[in-house]
Amino acid sequence: MTDSLLVRRFATIGRHSPLFYEEPLHLVTGEGVWLTDVNGRRYLDAYNNVPHVGHAHPRIVEAMRSQASSLNVHTRYLNDRVVDYAEDLLSRFEPSLDRVLFSNSGSEANDLALRMSHQHTGARGVLVTDHSYHGHTSLLAGITTGLKNHEPLGDHVRTFHVPDLDDAAHQGRSEEEVLTAALTEVQAGISDLVRNGHGVSAVILETLFSTEGLPRVPDRYVVEVAQLVRQAGGMVIADEVQAGLGRVGSHFWGYQQHGLIPDFVTMGKPLGNGHPLAGVVTTAALLEEFGSRNEYFNTFAGTPVSAAVGHEVLKIVDDEALVANSAALGEVIHHRLEQLVAAHPRLGVPKGSGLFFGFSVFADAEHLQPDAHTTRALVEAIKARGVLLSKIGPTSSVLKIRPPLALREEHLPLLLGTMEEAVAEVLE
Repeated sequence: MTDSLLVRRFATIGRHSPLFYEEPLHLVTGEGVWLTDVNGRRYLDAYNNVPHVGHAHPRIVEAMRSQASSLNVHTRYLNDRVVDYAEDLLSRFEPSLDRVLFSNSGSEANDLALRMSHQHTGARGVLVTDHSYHGHTSLLAGITTGLKNHEPLGDHVRTFHVPDLDDAAHQGRSEEEVLTAALTEVQAGISDLVRNGHGVSAVILETLFSTEGLPRVPDRYVVEVAQLVRQAGGMVIADEVQAGLGRVGSHFWGYQQHGLIPDFVTMGKPLGNGHPLAGVVTTAALLEEFGSRNEYFNTFAGTPVSAAVGHEVLKIVDDEALVANSAALGEVIHHRLEQLVAAHPRLGVPKGSGLFFGFSVFADAEHLQPDAHTTRALVEAIKARGVLLSKIGPTSSVLKIRPPLALREEHLPLLLGTMEEAVAEVLE
């Protein structure tokens, strides 16, 4: 059945739409942190951030059903569901971030934030990290550095490398040395944009640096990058598609870990727990400036059904204490991973925070040669034992472990025990 479905997929969707794992999974149901395949085998989902509060959460399903059975229209009509949701969402930001524009995807949200930045600054220059992903629109394809793209990097784009203090420790470099060198690189990119007539419109940062491999950055790094950009007249966009809604545990939004207040916050996937819902949060002044110049309208963004779903996600995060859960489980997991990597010289120190974590895999005990082959083998060995996760980073050598926030302490023995067994099998 799976083989025939694969043939039909290739004949319709084509062969270039990515599939996970050497033997693709044919999934039929999901519940909480569990996924079940066509053969009835259950897998612990330690990868998907889209079902933020859990697969098929009954309250999400009911919110969607209830609202869809009564009314679903676009936002050119008044509806209290939409405004109630907007108010609750904005209450979770700093007071200056008090306006929201809804969209359907993180790609749309990032595209809109860049468009607003370009109009506000009158500049086109964009700074982006050298291994990142922010979406699939034509505009975003021109700033993509972390995926294969036929489109070249735009001539108005400059890249910079995100420092990793864990790497620096192996090189004998101090945090201050790392910070100085990293900021010098950012300033060079800014200067080059100005010199070539592009000016500086914005820097866009995914605040966990997940695509970059979860590097541990210096304490002042993000704030000082933002300061350099703002001194050059640019705006700061915080991409919270990965880090937001309490995933980091210590804060509701990832940018708050860095002591930063951005000009734009973009959100996607988890906002609707799989329902297509995303948005841009910004200031009243920036929204007024943009709105007075542009009749921005998005038919399916922020409908009553989308608002009902998004609002229910926020309520569940509160009612089930998922931010505190992320922090508490993150500490337990981090401690266990410290023990795991200490026993295996080829593994790097644990990375990430809250319920987004991983560790690097190397071909050598000196941590000089990232090992994508072994990382891929670990992912497959863990999947064979019934746990789903993936890999990230410029060298594809960091395990990517990012379960729904519905993960509970009772799931940790399977998650951590499976990783320990797989590491023992693959590395020894």
